[in-house]
Amino acid sequence: MPRFPRRAVVAPAVVAIGLLAAVPAASDEPVLSRPHTVAHFDLAQGQTPESVVAEQGGSVDMSFAFARQVVKVTRERRVRVLATLPDESHPRTPLVSSPVTHGLARAHDGTLYVNYATGTSRTGVWRIPAGGGSPEQIAQLPADGLPNGLALDERHGVLYAADSALGTVWRIPQSGGTPTAWATGAELSGLPSATGFGANGVKVHQDAVWVTNTDRGTLLRIPVGADGSAGPTETRATGLTGVDDFVFPGHSDLVLAALSPSNEVALVAPDGSHTGVLTVQEGLSNPTSLAVRGRDVFVASAAYFTQRDPNLLKALLGAHFSRS
Repeated sequence: MPRFPRRAVVAPAVVAIGLLAAVPAASDEPVLSRPHTVAHFDLAQGQTPESVVAEQGGSVDMSFAFARQVVKVTRERRVRVLATLPDESHPRTPLVSSPVTHGLARAHDGTLYVNYATGTSRTGVWRIPAGGGSPEQIAQLPADGLPNGLALDERHGVLYAADSALGTVWRIPQSGGTPTAWATGAELSGLPSATGFGANGVKVHQDAVWVTNTDRGTLLRIPVGADGSAGPTETRATGLTGVDDFVFPGHSDLVLAALSPSNEVALVAPDGSHTGVLTVQEGLSNPTSLAVRGRDVFVASAAYFTQRDPNLLKALLGAHFSRS
């Protein structure tokens, strides 16, 4: 994974005040409460959680980047392997060298889609049957790319994959087929002077595709046109150092973002201001991704830099921030 500078993002008081003014004011309850670690994983086995998707009933699905696995973590904290991606004997994966499973998306019928990067023809989007089984490659992406975040727009039958190495958002038919370079540009590209990681997390929200750029520390919004084309890229937040994946906890444009190098989850307001709501003191160990189901918020930590305690944390979302 990228070698981020170990620099924490600390929002000054004026930013925090502006942020609080932008969020629901009907309650003084915290954004996240009762954080606790619900599962610990084995770093030596490559169990580095990269992406997390919450299921109904309290279980979650996760990708373990360096184990090449997609797993289910039950509410009883048991880990069940749903699929293992095929090994690659001569990987040439850009930026990370090893084969890695990255972004994960789940359809309503339980089918899972995962990005797999190897630096070979196996790089692309793979489909896993509901309940687990043999993975099948449904789309091939460029071998010199690093497909990272993955989002499913089931209403339109398309997937969006954020490519960290090529600075591209790919649009792929959900049923499989030829990818389209849907969005490109400097806003999505990494910086050669930094880690080289550009577009990272990706979500579909309110008729737009939202993307984070790790090197630039930005949150971007790309409108989806009536014909499915990409509109102009808008920068919605800056200063999110080392940002990885993110989630919308409700129907507004409020975002919870994982800031991996500083062991922080930040709340990002629609005006771009942001402040920390979870830190290393709550158990974060290089957080990579988040998922929300009702008022449950799950945070996956991969321990890429701490090299200590990859885990899954759970917290309770304040009622005024929830989708429900």
